[in-house]
Amino acid sequence: MAMALEDGRSRILIIDDEQVVLESCIEILLDQPYDVATASSGARGLEFMEEFRPDLVFVDLKMPGLSGLEVLEAINRDDPTVVTVVITGYATVDSAIEAMKLGAYDFIPKPFTPDQFRVITARSLEKRKLVLETIALRREKEMLRENFAAIVSHELKSPLSAVQQNLFVLAHQLSPVTTEDQRVQLERMKSRIGDLLDLVDRWLRSVSVDLDGIRERFETLPLSVPITKAVESVQPQAVRKDVEIVVQERAGSVYGHEGVLTEALTNIIGNAVKYSYEGGTVTITTKQLDDRVRVDVTDTGVGISEDDRVHIFDDFYRGDVGMSRQSGAGLGLAISRRIIEAHNGSVSVESELGRGTTFTILLPTEAPEPPVSRLPERSEI
Repeated sequence: MAMALEDGRSRILIIDDEQVVLESCIEILLDQPYDVATASSGARGLEFMEEFRPDLVFVDLKMPGLSGLEVLEAINRDDPTVVTVVITGYATVDSAIEAMKLGAYDFIPKPFTPDQFRVITARSLEKRKLVLETIALRREKEMLRENFAAIVSHELKSPLSAVQQNLFVLAHQLSPVTTEDQRVQLERMKSRIGDLLDLVDRWLRSVSVDLDGIRERFETLPLSVPITKAVESVQPQAVRKDVEIVVQERAGSVYGHEGVLTEALTNIIGNAVKYSYEGGTVTITTKQLDDRVRVDVTDTGVGISEDDRVHIFDDFYRGDVGMSRQSGAGLGLAISRRIIEAHNGSVSVESELGRGTTFTILLPTEAPEPPVSRLPERSEI
């Protein structure tokens, strides 16, 4: 990952086929706390990327050879944390939109004044700083989760397991002399401790599942397989609530792991059944979208408020839906999101209180292409 220099100086790469533009940019930034490199072509600029490791890259849109859009695409693919800004004499709306789609942060037309260039440079480097801080905070959060998982496993699960085991033994030893009320109390204690152990296990799975290891076993598989298994798993719960599950499957295959995809779908379909009204319907539809498959899980239940929707995939979060509030640990949707994102997919939700909810899952149909590695040549900067 590209980082600023240890002395706090940021690195800026300018890619433009006009020498006068390169020289003027260097002159503008001469008295600023930056290290600046230039390249006169897109290919040369990409060579500098790994060697110079810039924080900010200015890219001319119209160049011979590799175009600015191709350079943007390559940079965003290799390191999306690098901030890119397009410089062009062709400042059309269409070119700006296309550049933004490929990851450009901003757009500056030629000719530009020194003040304009300094302002956009400062703003772009601030964006880079925020991106890296966000990544650092996310990593810190993951480390805390992993450390807490170890503490929970040792300090909570172990003694609970010991208590449960002793209760089994005690219930067996006392069975000849216990009254019916005492047997009910012992069974209630074993059940509650079992619930606690189940909660601990689910939380540990949510933070310690080896998604990297699972990725190594990805394969192309019929989408019908995990959907069918998930529906079979949830069906007893649906029967108890008189909720009909309707599958309208049209898509073919996805690229992933059958077991964990089944788990993710089971959590989402089960959530739809749980929050459906008795006698309601949960509909599962699929649709092919170029290189992705869309799965919609729609219920006719109580719905999710706008305030709850922004937190629905957070660990331990359970929205307040009044009389329809259901028991649960608030981990199922969080686990599902991690599994789907590990498949290079996404999950989103749309809902209206009292009128139902739709969870939309997007999954790839093919394995992602491996990144093309480039060995940069040593260059004079």
